[in-house]
Amino acid sequence: MTFVAALFNVALLLYVTRRLLGVPLGWGRVAIVSLISSALINDATQLYLDTFQIDPITPTAAAVALTVVVVGCLITAQMIVLTVIEAFLPTSKVPSLSAVVTGFPAWVRRVRRYAAIWWILLRRGLTAYVGPITTSDLPHQTDLETPRIARSLRLALTDAGVTFVKFGQMLATRADLLPPAFVAELSTLHSEVAAERWEEVRGVVTEAIPTPLDQTFAELSETPMAAASVAQIHAATLADGTPVVVKVQRPQARKQVTADLDILRRFAERLEQQTDWGRSIGAVALADGFAQSLHEELDYRVEVANMRGVAASSELIVPKPFEHLSSAEVIVMERLAGKPLSAAGPELAELSAERRQELAEALLRGVLQQIFVSGVFHADLHPGNVILTEDGLGLLDFGSVGRLDRSVRTALIMLVHAVEREDSIAATDALLGLLDRPAELDDRALEREIGSLLVRFGDGLAPGGTAALFTDLLNLVVRHGFRVPPQLAAVFRTLGALDGTLRILDPDIDFVAVARARGSELAQELTGPEAVKEQVEHQLSTLLPVLARLPRRISRISEQLEDGSLTVNVRSLGHPGDRAWVGGVAHQLNITLLASMLGIAGTFLITREGGALLLPTVGLFQFLGLICLFLAFTLGTRVLANIFFHGR
Repeated sequence: MTFVAALFNVALLLYVTRRLLGVPLGWGRVAIVSLISSALINDATQLYLDTFQIDPITPTAAAVALTVVVVGCLITAQMIVLTVIEAFLPTSKVPSLSAVVTGFPAWVRRVRRYAAIWWILLRRGLTAYVGPITTSDLPHQTDLETPRIARSLRLALTDAGVTFVKFGQMLATRADLLPPAFVAELSTLHSEVAAERWEEVRGVVTEAIPTPLDQTFAELSETPMAAASVAQIHAATLADGTPVVVKVQRPQARKQVTADLDILRRFAERLEQQTDWGRSIGAVALADGFAQSLHEELDYRVEVANMRGVAASSELIVPKPFEHLSSAEVIVMERLAGKPLSAAGPELAELSAERRQELAEALLRGVLQQIFVSGVFHADLHPGNVILTEDGLGLLDFGSVGRLDRSVRTALIMLVHAVEREDSIAATDALLGLLDRPAELDDRALEREIGSLLVRFGDGLAPGGTAALFTDLLNLVVRHGFRVPPQLAAVFRTLGALDGTLRILDPDIDFVAVARARGSELAQELTGPEAVKEQVEHQLSTLLPVLARLPRRISRISEQLEDGSLTVNVRSLGHPGDRAWVGGVAHQLNITLLASMLGIAGTFLITREGGALLLPTVGLFQFLGLICLFLAFTLGTRVLANIFFHGR
């Protein structure tokens, strides 16, 4: 009977709490509270019958009514307990039984990975920064300590594997988030991994290519030409004699990246919850953006689309992909005959200074064309991704490609044009068009600092000075409270990496002079007679319907002004969300006031003596007071539950 009563109490409590509180509760905690309540009720039932002199065999109507009210009070008491538990341990934080069972293997893998990462942090001396983090714990206390910690962080990320290496490379592009020492150190990150054996990757290639390998390729080298953290490259020749390369993803790369991204997001959540710094940079959003870009990089169909986009927007050589032989894990593409600039020292030495200058300017102009005109640009132009061929320069590795919409491209062109004219006012306006304006921005101070920057770099840059220009510009916008969008950070990363690549071709190239000339050309194209005419025609075409209705509307307004019937209606709560918010506040306030009034009335009635007796020890006033208190506690619990469950 006790078990049956407990089951009945669980079912009743689940139904009643969801109806009265208006919110869901986990069945596990409801069952525990119900079982404890049932055990206490069994011991207190006889005491209740004796106290109020109730005959359980032939109860009177008053006894039944009192029992119903008492049972209601017990249910309310359980709801109060559940609401208090919810305040300290929300249901959403407790996994369901099915989630525990199905997620146990993943939990075991995660714990093992946590242990491995903790050991890496311990070896690199970084465990002090993993505990409860405060702003004072962040690694930029002194100029001497910062480089040491930055170096330890780089080594730890390298030890942790591909996901953390790529995360460090992404952070290296965000000079608006990290101190300069960290940006410089993380910029040198690369994965040191050995190539997979052919037996390990052959299955990936066989599954990805629809036709048998011996029919598809006349030759396929089992020894990779190059190996990276995610993929490796094999030389091959198609059946028709076309030389190609096969880029194949490592078999365990996606699985390892997915597991590490889960850990990375959990750490970002912790950072954002426990630190002001984490909240200010949006650690969770940063981790989510990184996860999305890394998943895209692991899908080689996206890379094939990137190759098409860059090829259509640039005069630089881009290898042709064979899409019918490519998939999410494998890319078969044209093999470019040449050497990457990082390994083409002897070949470059044989070229004349004029030819090297021509190649450097062609590369810079091609990249600027991608950024400013098409908006699709290669975002990882280190020397290993630029290849020297007999016909010119080609690009490799399109896993990281940036995209800019038309408005951002126009603002960038205007910024470059303003820099060319040393116009600090126009440069400030262009910068405000690119970035979200901070709430407390000092426009005059920003304009003065931009003017100073333009004067300092106005006569061109010394070799390697482009990186200093971008660093100073990023420091400037961060000092004034700007947040740099990821797509603009990709532009800065591209141009910063391109500077080092250009120096290999032509150590004396004036990066800013070429960029200014090209930016000025593009700006003149945007502001020239033909461009202005096109813009005016476009704007007029969109305004024609409005202009056609304008005379009729002016006439109506004039008539209403003449006869005094013109009225203006303003709805302060016109948006449905505003009305819903006000309605919710009013609803909560009404329930709170009603609960308070019932609580006062119940307390007054229970303490009042005299009146008719319903039972030998219970008067009418006490009975009514008990009902009022029952309702007051029920409504009060609903208010608290709505607060704790807000937004769920």
